[in-house]
Amino acid sequence: MRISPILNVYRHETDNRTLITLTGEIDLNSAPLVHASLERCLHDGIRAIDVDVTAVTFFDCSGLNAFLYALLHTAAAGGSLRLLHPSPALERLVALTGSGSLFLTLPDALAGSRPPPRPSPLHQAAHRLTPAMPALPGGAL
Repeated sequence: MRISPILNVYRHETDNRTLITLTGEIDLNSAPLVHASLERCLHDGIRAIDVDVTAVTFFDCSGLNAFLYALLHTAAAGGSLRLLHPSPALERLVALTGSGSLFLTLPDALAGSRPPPRPSPLHQAAHRLTPAMPALPGGAL
């Protein structure tokens, strides 16, 4: 019998930003917790979300999918989502999928003195999305 890895989610509020700190493993079993935590921020009216992934020890495509889904919903609500301190493995996964320019603090989005990258089609689509479901109280999706 396999024991599910543990993922801990900590939420720290500031004036108009929220810092979500994740520790542990993000996989198929724990990605719904990531998704729910980020959606909760939007429901609570938070539009600027920073996610510290320094202490994430494992990350697969399920976790990336949860972040991309949250990114689209956050952008549709007029907000921003940033991944802070990604591991080399996470940077590689993001680079392989071509989604690095969507997360503002990854090295390929802000490297050196290069000009900012052109927004990807996914990023541009996020700013044109209309809600697929009615907004919750407070204007959150």
